[in-house]
Amino acid sequence: MGLDLVHDIQKAYRQVLDSMSQPGKINTIHEQAMKNSLEIRCFPSTIVLIQMLLDTEIKFKVCSKHEKEWVKLINQLTYAQVSNADEADFILILNDAEKKDAEMALKMASIGNLQNPQCGATFIIEASSLNSGQELKITGPGIMTEQLIKVDTFENLMDLRAEKNAEYPLGIDLILIDSQDHVLCLPRTTLIEQVVR
Repeated sequence: MGLDLVHDIQKAYRQVLDSMSQPGKINTIHEQAMKNSLEIRCFPSTIVLIQMLLDTEIKFKVCSKHEKEWVKLINQLTYAQVSNADEADFILILNDAEKKDAEMALKMASIGNLQNPQCGATFIIEASSLNSGQELKITGPGIMTEQLIKVDTFENLMDLRAEKNAEYPLGIDLILIDSQDHVLCLPRTTLIEQVVR
């Protein structure tokens, strides 16, 4: 049975919302991702997030070696509009993206404005792992005191994120997913420090 665009998307949405409200908490959307019947070059959970978050009023940017194919597929699935990174509501950085393209998208991404800080871009990033890699200490709303997380993605992601989020409430939000369909969210309110051991 394929992905139910109402019930399965609602279940996945609750998991993502739970991760966004409790930064650092890793949830799974594996059940929904396994119902994906598309043969694609990305994590199955990426398609679930695309179908959940993108629609006709959304502008998006894709960073991938297969960007043209992705733009066509996303247009067919959601009717969302492709745009440059500085105008995009959602920016997808897929696991095959060139580091320089991902960095450029982060540098160009909208952080909103003081009247509409919610207009800052949200990134969907395919990480190699959410259980290994760079160790980070996070604090902020939704976290009791502090929490340690590990994220394996391109090395200066968190530095670039810190630059974009320097003037709260302006900034960007991150949704990180891995190949096991785990989801970890880092909203702009979350402070991140690299752990040096």
